[in-house]
Amino acid sequence: MAETVPPLLTGKRVVITRATVQSEALARELRERGAIPAVLPLVSFAEPKEIAPLDEALGRIEQFDWLILTSAQVVRAMMQRGVDLERPLVRTGGKLRIACVGPVTAEAARQAGLSVELVAKTHNGVALANELGSRIQGLKVLLPRSNRANPDLPAALRRYGADVSEVIAYQTLQVAEVDRERWERIAEGEADAVLFFSPSAVQNFAELFGAEKLLALQTKLAIIAVGPVTAKTLRGVGIEHAILAADTTAESVVEALVEHFAGGSNTARAGVKRG
Repeated sequence: MAETVPPLLTGKRVVITRATVQSEALARELRERGAIPAVLPLVSFAEPKEIAPLDEALGRIEQFDWLILTSAQVVRAMMQRGVDLERPLVRTGGKLRIACVGPVTAEAARQAGLSVELVAKTHNGVALANELGSRIQGLKVLLPRSNRANPDLPAALRRYGADVSEVIAYQTLQVAEVDRERWERIAEGEADAVLFFSPSAVQNFAELFGAEKLLALQTKLAIIAVGPVTAKTLRGVGIEHAILAADTTAESVVEALVEHFAGGSNTARAGVKRG
């Protein structure tokens, strides 16, 4: 009888750097594959310092033609503020259409009761703007975002002639408490992979532990960049051998890990490897 080959992720220790509430599906999928996930958030979320612009936008939401949602967190922030103000996000008979940057955001929007018209085929903000294209020329677009969001998306929307209203829906912050001892052990090799889901997580790691320690990680474990924007940030700080997961779905992240541990070497953009 042929010997059973264990799954590629069996026993692999995988560090997830985003918030626990966002990590449940991925952690469950990793455990089912035999991996050992550890959720060690590097970012946290809070209401905007100035809430009035968000409230004002919600108060006139029926005036917008498009609402663009770029993350599950922005969906949660918008829905919660709508509940707080007793103002439903989408009103009966309104003209508002909703576009999402990727499937995870779209699923969060649908679970919140929103009707999603467009999900970007390539899961990043600029790609979404390109897919909308001339459809948004002269139209009013509401873009709720993090205080640390990349400026490329609103610029791309405006190039297509959209009238863009950006509002801060939530703040992205460093976590209040970090398990430094655990992270020090991880930095010394007590893990097989670490997953960075946002530029903020990369920046926060560098601020908390130093850029040198971030660079040293790539010699000791696999660094997974979830999405091209995060990959670009890692390249910017000198990480040459990150592995690209196309989007934030559990399936995409697990696929990138499996391909890496299988020994793949397909090269993606500018030094970031897929698999």
